[in-house]
Amino acid sequence: MKSIIAIANRRLFFRTETDGMLTVSLVFSVILVLGRMVATGERVFMFMVWNLFLAYVPYVLSVWLSQTPSWIKNRFLFAVIFLAWLLFIPNAFYILTDLYHLGWHFGVPLWYDLVLIGSCAWNGLLLGVLSVRQMEKIVQTYFFRKNELLFIYPIMFLNAFGVYIGRYLRFNSWNVITNPFGLISDILGIILHPIHNLLGWGMIICYSVFMTLIYLTIKRISKAIY
Repeated sequence: MKSIIAIANRRLFFRTETDGMLTVSLVFSVILVLGRMVATGERVFMFMVWNLFLAYVPYVLSVWLSQTPSWIKNRFLFAVIFLAWLLFIPNAFYILTDLYHLGWHFGVPLWYDLVLIGSCAWNGLLLGVLSVRQMEKIVQTYFFRKNELLFIYPIMFLNAFGVYIGRYLRFNSWNVITNPFGLISDILGIILHPIHNLLGWGMIICYSVFMTLIYLTIKRISKAIY
């Protein structure tokens, strides 16, 4: 019996209590998506499962990096993983904008879609906050110790920028490889023509401040509890 539990803990994402809760919460979201598909015969929210997977990638990278000190101490290897993490971390916070889909589709009660999308957004937010916190601790421990906002806000600003180009310009992390010139062209358009993109910059700034406040609040709450 103990060996079965050990295997489950090692292979089914129950390595720690936090990982266990995340796994249960993620499975709950996936069940809601599948339940809706069975009830309606439609696959309109199956993309949420993919979004959750993309949100899980940066969490896996930050956990793995925190457990591999040799890679952290090697500046080149750390830079490679950090850039990959930076590329994927907006996906975790992006799921919050999937709330836009609430009320667009029918076939189930509105409360069901609210729970479905809300649970996915919550999981994405948790994965994002935990991953950023792990990376913050790595940076502070091995590289420098300064005001936390000098690390957190730039990260959240880049997250907000990534969310904007994902939601409104319809790019994703893979387009860095599959469509780099189109991605760079649109990014330069936003940067070089800020007056023509006031609404976009407004969204980016508001979202970055909102995510920073969420992160700092959760961080302070965790310190108050423990």
